[in-house]
Amino acid sequence: MADIFDVIADGTRRDILRLLLDRASAGESGTSVSHIVQELGTSQPTVSKHLKVLREAHLVSVREEGQHRYYSLDAAPLDAVDDWLVPFLDADQGESEAPALPGSAVRAADVVGRAAASTKYAFESALKKLPGR
Repeated sequence: MADIFDVIADGTRRDILRLLLDRASAGESGTSVSHIVQELGTSQPTVSKHLKVLREAHLVSVREEGQHRYYSLDAAPLDAVDDWLVPFLDADQGESEAPALPGSAVRAADVVGRAAASTKYAFESALKKLPGR
């Protein structure tokens, strides 16, 4: 079996995994090769080649119905990636004193910070224009 890091290093394979994850989250029990081809805008032989690699790495399972094949994600092999990454993420957490903010709070803080900087600049510019300054 190929090293899981080699398998997920390819962008097309990551795109396929993401598509299968999204479809599974939407309640789909499997995704056809033709749907993957259509969604990714990639040729059928290219998709089939990548699906073979993903099958061999046990990241996808296939269900055959007549001439059609339906692929589903099996994320269990990604546990090895998670196990490798966690110590790095924990190290970053140790350096940060403040807890991580949710994405919406980060965006709000960014907007407020930009508005405050803009207001400060406008205020300082107005002060410079006052006589005697």
